Amino acid sequence: MAPGNRLLGRVVGCSGSKATVSAYAQKDGNGLAELWSVGRLISITVGENRVVALVCSMQTDNAVWAESGENIMNIEVELVGEIHTGISGKPEFSAGITQYPYLGAIVHRMRSSDLAVIYDPGVSETAVIGQLTQDTSLGALIHVPSLLSRHFAVVGTTGVGKTTAVTLLLHKALKADPSLRVLILDPHNEFAAAFPSESVVIDTDTLDLPFWLFRLEEFSEVLFRGRPAIPEEIDVLRDLIPEAKKMFKGGTDTTLIRRGPEKSSLTADTPVPYRIADLMALIDERIGKLEGRSEKPHLRSLKVRLQAAINDPRYEFMFSSNTIHDTILTTISHIFRIPGDGKPVTTFQLAGIPSEVVNSVASILCRMAFEIALWSAGGVRILVVCEEAHRYVPADPKLGFFPTRQAISRIAKEGRKYGVSLGVITQRPGELDPTILSQCSTVFAMRLSNDRDQDIIRSAIPDSSASTMSFLSSIGNGEAIAFGEAVAVPMRMVFERVPESILPRANSGLQPVHKGNANGVDLRKIVMRMRHIDENLGASPAAAPAERFVQAPPLAQAGDPPEGLPQRRAEDRSPRPTYPSPAGPTPAPRYPTPSAPTPAGPGATRPGAHAAPATDEAPATAESRDPAYRDAFSDPATRETAQRNELSSIRSSLLKKPLSSLIKP
Repeated sequence: MAPGNRLLGRVVGCSGSKATVSAYAQKDGNGLAELWSVGRLISITVGENRVVALVCSMQTDNAVWAESGENIMNIEVELVGEIHTGISGKPEFSAGITQYPYLGAIVHRMRSSDLAVIYDPGVSETAVIGQLTQDTSLGALIHVPSLLSRHFAVVGTTGVGKTTAVTLLLHKALKADPSLRVLILDPHNEFAAAFPSESVVIDTDTLDLPFWLFRLEEFSEVLFRGRPAIPEEIDVLRDLIPEAKKMFKGGTDTTLIRRGPEKSSLTADTPVPYRIADLMALIDERIGKLEGRSEKPHLRSLKVRLQAAINDPRYEFMFSSNTIHDTILTTISHIFRIPGDGKPVTTFQLAGIPSEVVNSVASILCRMAFEIALWSAGGVRILVVCEEAHRYVPADPKLGFFPTRQAISRIAKEGRKYGVSLGVITQRPGELDPTILSQCSTVFAMRLSNDRDQDIIRSAIPDSSASTMSFLSSIGNGEAIAFGEAVAVPMRMVFERVPESILPRANSGLQPVHKGNANGVDLRKIVMRMRHIDENLGASPAAAPAERFVQAPPLAQAGDPPEGLPQRRAEDRSPRPTYPSPAGPTPAPRYPTPSAPTPAGPGATRPGAHAAPATDEAPATAESRDPAYRDAFSDPATRETAQRNELSSIRSSLLKKPLSSLIKP
């Protein structure tokens, strides 16, 4: 054939969506058999138009290959659209077909100019994110406003380059829209390295999320550690939290009576600060009342839950010293980058946050993002990127945390009206809520090996390009099939390489270690991170827990105002006596050592606090034998408390013995 001739074959069959092409493949290559391959686009001339078709399958006429002579090939193609001359006189592409191919229609190789017309979105504000697989000289274009306003999803199995692709998309989006604010929920701590100069990293050390920003459902998720909440305790919180908020505002009337509706009344969900100490005082007030005896066990249980959450060092970001102040403006400004100060991205590292709090934190962030965009009337453009989205919005409605599902669903359904967008990243689209995935108008499907995941994506792609999904299990790393609002037609493309300086890496916030050499690892620092102890204490590993206890806030005295976290009451300071069994001699009470005071609260323990072993000897004997006991009880008040506890222990043992054993014969 003459050079430049693009003839490949002729149409020998046609249906509504597919056509069959017959072509020759000769030994000398004149049949151009090497130009036929699955996944390529070809052109069929029909009058003045050119029908675009995608090669789906190929086979020879008689299922054998002749080394000499001609081989007849039958190629199945899927009709995609057509290229025609527009009103302006320039070629245009449309997904519909006005004239179907006739039998004998000539099939040509697709020209590069036609490929550029097909994949051109036809609008401005486009960005090049890679190259077309069929012709690497042409860039893969996306429409950035459509990508952001109507949500997007990146799906693919582990190791195919999802995080790198998202990094590229976010850099392109920030370049096209500098006013955009990006919030990344990063469960693997990978995105901090991807935005070294454009992001603010929030981790367990820098996180300051006051507990009063939590709604009642979110706060109960923290208290009950992911287990089902007890309705009676939730009702108590629903009644007492508004009272605590009024006490913080300076209200004098704190009696729990039924009032008429107030226009500015507070609820348990209103983001107004309050003190945990006030809430604990209100619970104690209810416990001390004569009526409502049936709810006292629930009140005591709720008090124990609050004390356990406050004393847990993992929850320090909620109950820190500055959480009792009205810091909502500072918190919102820092998390959502308003005004931003040249760093529009916030990477929220969730790896170090307790698992039972991650759902509540994600719920708060997504809910606040929607409310900020709503009440700013679109003045703040926010993009929320959810890595491992199937954790927050699983396909099973019984799984996951309902407020988190509700907040993300609200962004997916209504966010585009108010300027808040959603970016979904998942390796298991089959485990993701179908409603969330259906709201993502642009999908980048990378390699998927699971049949169920492929079926989910196949159901979301237009029917005219369903055969495109047959390549999902065999495409390479960094390659994707993009379809949706941001692209003109479904295209198979390769993402461009991201510079080494902005490649996402796990544990980017930690100092690098010696790879492959365990001798260079500081085990003490690892243990201190596990125990959530500050590394800058400068103490030995054995002294670190005790030092942390010594630096705890002082005990509250009588008449102290309820500032900050609830303090131990005066009656809780004395050591608990050890009650003996009815039979046998009465042992002495267990006295605390001076290096390890008895912690406050029922059943509470602190690192480094150890009770002295029980002994049958009297305190005086122990004091004479152990100098630590002599030092511990040198204070008259401490000695008086110990004697009072000993008398109480003896009295209790006498009451438990039968009367006959106390009467001498």
